[in-house]
Amino acid sequence: MSLELKRAFDTASHNDGYRVLVDRLWPRGVSKEEARIDEWPKEVAPSDTLRKAFHAGDYEWGEFRRRYLGELKEHRERLRPLAERALGKRVTLVFAAKDERHNNAVVLAEYLAMLEPRLRAEKR
Repeated sequence: MSLELKRAFDTASHNDGYRVLVDRLWPRGVSKEEARIDEWPKEVAPSDTLRKAFHAGDYEWGEFRRRYLGELKEHRERLRPLAERALGKRVTLVFAAKDERHNNAVVLAEYLAMLEPRLRAEKR
């Protein structure tokens, strides 16, 4: 699976492949032309309640991750085409968070990678 993660404030590149904004809100100060986003599936971003609680410090990373993985399971079919695309071509998950190791894009990439074995088995 070819998944990359990149901040929305970093320069878009042709090497990014298919660029997917994974946040519910558009990143401030980034124009649509600069961002070069191919897809923006807002419904698979963390719920407003979860996002706000994590940013307020109500949940530590592990709890946020656990809860967001639970939300992603509800969107399995919506995420399937994205996971299938990443099997054959590079997909870059674009996010706005400053913390590059603890954000929803990291969890989403983990979830998509969990779908990979099933997708590969179905292609056989």
